[in-house]
Order: sequence, then C-alpha cells, then structure tokens
Amino acid sequence: MIERYTRPEMGAVWSQENRFQKMLDVEAAVAEVQADLGLIPEDAARAIRKKGAFDVQRINEIEKTTRHDVIAFVSNVAENVGPLGRYVHFGLTSSDVLDTALSLLVRDAGTILLKSMEKLEATLQARAAEFSGTLCAGRTHGMHAEPTSFGMKLAGFWAETVRNRDRLSQALKQMEIAKLSGAVGTYSTQTYKVEEGVCKKLRLCRETVATQVIPRDRHAELLWAMAMIGAGLERLSVELRHLQRTEVSEAIEGFAKGQKGSSAMPHKKNPISAENLTGCARLLRAYAMAGMENVALWHERDISHSAVERVSFPDAFILCDYAVDRAARLIEGLEIQEERMLANMDLSGGQLFSSHLLLSLVDKGLSREEAYALVQRLSHQMKPGSHLRDEALNDKEVRKLLKETEIRAVFKGDKHRTAIMGAMERSGVLGKKTSRAAAVKTPVKSLDKKSNLKARSK
Repeated sequence: MIERYTRPEMGAVWSQENRFQKMLDVEAAVAEVQADLGLIPEDAARAIRKKGAFDVQRINEIEKTTRHDVIAFVSNVAENVGPLGRYVHFGLTSSDVLDTALSLLVRDAGTILLKSMEKLEATLQARAAEFSGTLCAGRTHGMHAEPTSFGMKLAGFWAETVRNRDRLSQALKQMEIAKLSGAVGTYSTQTYKVEEGVCKKLRLCRETVATQVIPRDRHAELLWAMAMIGAGLERLSVELRHLQRTEVSEAIEGFAKGQKGSSAMPHKKNPISAENLTGCARLLRAYAMAGMENVALWHERDISHSAVERVSFPDAFILCDYAVDRAARLIEGLEIQEERMLANMDLSGGQLFSSHLLLSLVDKGLSREEAYALVQRLSHQMKPGSHLRDEALNDKEVRKLLKETEIRAVFKGDKHRTAIMGAMERSGVLGKKTSRAAAVKTPVKSLDKKSNLKARSK
C-alpha cells in the first residue's frame, strides 16, 4: 500500500522486517518444542532462540540464487546460528512457517483494526445521541418520504458498524491457526505433538485438516469481513455526499484553515473524505474477490495464492485501517446545518406528514382506501408554495372529521420525535445520560411556523 494511506502502527506490522521476525518466532518455537520432545538437541533449540537472526538485505542476496524467499531466510538464520543451524526448519515445509507466521501477523493487525473500529463506533454513537431529536427529511428513491432525525440516520450507521466489528472479530478468531503438518499435511516428517506444543506457545489453534497449506476459505472470510466494513463505510459516504450537495447542504465535511477545495474555483468545499472512502471500499471488495479466488488451489497446494496474498493482506489491512480512521475523523468534524434541514423539510409543503394525516382520518372512521384517496387528492392538487396542512384545513371533507387543532397537531413533528427517540433508546445507541424523556421535553415550536427544531439530548 502506498505511504499516503498507511498509518504507522499498521504499516509496521506488515513491514518486511516484521514478516521475517514472525517467521523466526515460528522457527524458534518449533525448535524448542522439538527439543522438549527429544527430536533435536536442547543446545540446538537454545542456539536458535539466542543466535537466530536475519538480515533482510542478506536474505534478498541469497534469494537471487535460490529464487525462494523461505529457503533464503532459513539459510540466513542458519548462518547466524552456526553449526547447530542445521536444525533450523527441521521437519518443516515452507508453508508451515509462512502460514503460521501469517496468522501471527493477522492477529497483530487485527488488534489495531479493532481499535480503529471501536473509535468509529464511539464517534457515531456520540453524534447520533447529539442529534437524536434533530428532525430532517427521510428520503426514499431520493424523494421526501417521512420525517426522521439526523441522529436516527447516524444510529443506523452505528448499528452497522457494530455488526461489522462483530464480523471482523469472528473472522480474526477463525484465522488464529497454526499449520505444522509437513509437505502435504500428513505429519510424515514429524509428530503432530510438535504442532500441539507450538500452538500452546504461540496461542494459536491447530488446523483441523490441512493440505500443504491452511485452507484458504479462512483467509477469504477475513478479506470478506474487511470488504463488508468497506461497504458500510461506502453507504455512510454516499449518504453524506448527497447531503453535502449545494441544493441540500444539510451536512458539511469539516474544512480546515488553509485547506483548498479546487485549484480553479476558490469557493469550493468538496466532500473529499466521503469520496475517498467510496474509492477505498472498491479496493476492499476487490481484495475479497481475490481471496475467494484463492480458495480453489490445485490438489494439496499450488502457489497461485502466494502472489495475491503478498499484496492483498497487507493492502487490505492497511487500507481498511486508514479508511475506518478517516471515517471517524469525518464524523467527528461533520458540520450539521439544522436550519437547512428544517427548510428542506418544508420544500415538499408538509407532504412528509401525509401518512399521519391518513391515519388520523382512518381513526375517525374512513376506510384506508377512502383516506388514502382523500390525502392523495389533497397532495396532488397542491400548487407551488402551498402546504398540505392548509389544503386539509380548507377541505370540507376533512373538516367534517378532524378539528383544526387535530390537523395542526399532525404537522408538528412531536409524534415523530417521540417515536424516533424511543427507537433509538431501544437500539442501545443512546447512553445512560441520554433519555427519551429529556429529549422530548425540550421546548419545540410547531413545524408549521418554520421554527428551528433543535432538540438535542443534553
């Protein structure tokens, strides 16, 4: 992954130096277990642990001849161990070390990524609570549907982030696998007890049945979990990109002092973070596809997966970590235009409340079909600048059933806010300090007077 999208902590995990270090950790653990079982001399295991070292430049030099990086690595380590270096990699095949070391790398990288996910989760939760009572237009097919709140919008993304974190945790757990069963997974070159002992040392689990490699469905699941994170980030990003459009302007990305939006147009403030995250999601999906294509290897193994994983695993982890962190910073700095949300709600002249007007009429004795036809007629006869509330107030058929106070109550939004706060409370997004009662008690004027509906939970 390019440096631009690499955060230092995650980048360090996937460095060449750390990759070889994890391979050395596996070799040393194997030697110690083999010594305990009497398979190699104890002084050999001590020498490998104490003197075992490598130099990336030297490995690269040896690989020019061997054209095999694991052999080059083993040769370099053996050089440093000395005569007892002949016991390095004793009874192993390359994939034993590579696959087990990859599991160790994944565990470290997963710990970092989970922390980033927790930060995003907390940020979404905090801002969802902050705007829990701030009403805005809910849209379906891009058109006004019914009122929602901006907090409710964010609550949905928070819940999805929680699910994606759970998926990631599960995928990481099933990747905590060691494989030390030899050339085609039959333990013909050493006893399964070595694998058991190494698993205890490295806190890994044994593969149930391996070939020469750990089956790649495990790896595919992990890449899929990161692609799902990307998909969630893209859904959030697309929402914010729509809301930042000039014609909407309900939520604006933070704009730092000295930042410039365009080389040609000085006025521009573009949704660059949301657009960047959309691009990151595309790459994460591509890595997931590559992971699934790696599942079907020939017979007990081939190396068609190798080149793919040298790119896909570092890149997916680094990019996913970057994207999650950027999303958290985006949400944290998001500027919410509450008055614009209210003004936009008024663009459809109260039609956001048509379903509640329908229900009020049904409650007064009309059939659903009759009430639907009546409200549809009122909505479709509206002229530019008119309001559905006024159409209802001036309609003889409606006035036979509903009082003026009942009609006006439909368009105030109080019922929507109460229902939204209840839904958010039940979802768990609202913490102990944020109660539905506190938000509902916030003084709010009616929507029909175009007053600000700021009703944040304190």
